[in-house]
Amino acid sequence: MSSHVTAVSYGLKLSLPDVQSLRSLLAAAGLACDAETRTGDGRFEVYTADCSFESGAGPHGAGTPAALNEAALAGLRRAVTGAGVDGVDIALVPAALRNAPRKFLIMDVDSTLIQQEVIELLAAYAGKREEVTAVTEAAMRGELDFAQSLHARVAVLAGLPADVVESVRAEVKLTDGAAELVAAFKAAGHVVAVVSGGFNQILRPIAEGLGLHYWIANELEIVDGALTGKVLGDVVDRAAKEKYLREWAAAEGIPMEHTIAVGDGANDLDMLGAAGIGIAFNAKPAVRAAADAAVNLPYLDAVRHIAGV
Repeated sequence: MSSHVTAVSYGLKLSLPDVQSLRSLLAAAGLACDAETRTGDGRFEVYTADCSFESGAGPHGAGTPAALNEAALAGLRRAVTGAGVDGVDIALVPAALRNAPRKFLIMDVDSTLIQQEVIELLAAYAGKREEVTAVTEAAMRGELDFAQSLHARVAVLAGLPADVVESVRAEVKLTDGAAELVAAFKAAGHVVAVVSGGFNQILRPIAEGLGLHYWIANELEIVDGALTGKVLGDVVDRAAKEKYLREWAAAEGIPMEHTIAVGDGANDLDMLGAAGIGIAFNAKPAVRAAADAAVNLPYLDAVRHIAGV
């Protein structure tokens, strides 16, 4: 693996003292950085620097560039995030990923691509929103088996008229920056996919409207104009999310090292771990701890700055 990484820092505000602190933080971790840039669009600000890892760098002086294997990169990430600047997140991104001619972006849907959890919106029509929300939150924290929890949550929808799906679809809103993120990746010739533990009936028009290359979710069973409280086929769980990432990237001829995965819950952990870089978006603590980078801003298009798009 190359010794070169890009340090990408982002926050609602990045003051000069913040940038100076970031420089010191990167140097203390053994990174020699240059080619700095600062950008902002009025919503959030980004500081980037091209860095190389130098053996013997830090308190004992500069050394020679050293290859960063996965373990070394993970150690650097822990060092810079553990001693970070308040209100600022830092991502260390392999130069090979940022410079890749074609990249593959895969995202979770509920609470990532969109602002809501669709199962909770549906459950509200059955008068079970609070009950279902509690189960959803436990599943996203990894405290419950996702497939079992999904079946239990969908069961409360039995008997609802199918037209509640249309009503819920009208309530769904894209996350701020989601459309801009997808458009930027597509304009640059990259591939965009989503994989969801939610439902095709809600996702289909969103995916088609954004022009996504790949998408999949669970299918609600509807019989005689009513929800049966069941889903058809295998549940899209954490293992399935990783499977589709690998299958779709391979179909596009894009190596896993050039893939970016984004999600917020325990159901996304396998996908985040398999990708070239896994990004936790406003995620549960356990997911933030396991991911390569975290975005704690309400703007999904922060991901494009991490990926270099």
